Amino acid sequence: MPKTEVLLIHNVIGLGGESDLVKISTGYARNYLIPQGLAVPVSLGNKRRVEALRQRRADRETKELSSMSELGKSLSKVTLTISVKTGDDGKMFGSVTSGSIADALKTQLEVSLDKRKINLEKPIQTLGEYEIELRLHSEVHATFKLVVKSANPLPEPVAAPVADISKTEKRSYRGGPRSGGDSK
Repeated sequence: MPKTEVLLIHNVIGLGGESDLVKISTGYARNYLIPQGLAVPVSLGNKRRVEALRQRRADRETKELSSMSELGKSLSKVTLTISVKTGDDGKMFGSVTSGSIADALKTQLEVSLDKRKINLEKPIQTLGEYEIELRLHSEVHATFKLVVKSANPLPEPVAAPVADISKTEKRSYRGGPRSGGDSK
């Protein structure tokens, strides 16, 4: 199969990033990448155009890295609280997932974060405090504290009243004579 070189104008998953020079099959370039505006054929004028794209890409990546590191520093100081419904015994209904954590970050702290950047091994299914890891960028990792608490208050354990043995109770029995003692 003949191969051709094209310059990518946009990121193409599995192929390369903006301003990359890639060697691909001619049909893929002619039938998909070029008509979709994702790539241009290699020429002298396009190479100059790609240099401007590379500079713009580098600026965007450094800006993204600095903003994500700032976000990571600010989130590491934060404690996020999520209230969940529980039963009388304190057992949760459902679980807390990365999607629900992302929603809570948006509503409580006004931080829009993709749920795929929140690293949970498995959904949280018990009440308590957790350290949640964020993978904000390939070079930026941060953690913050998450408190999962019950939305409805748990009932307080009631201590049973202690019976006072020194006091005697008078008991009445039906059908028998009323006397102070037991009748057998």
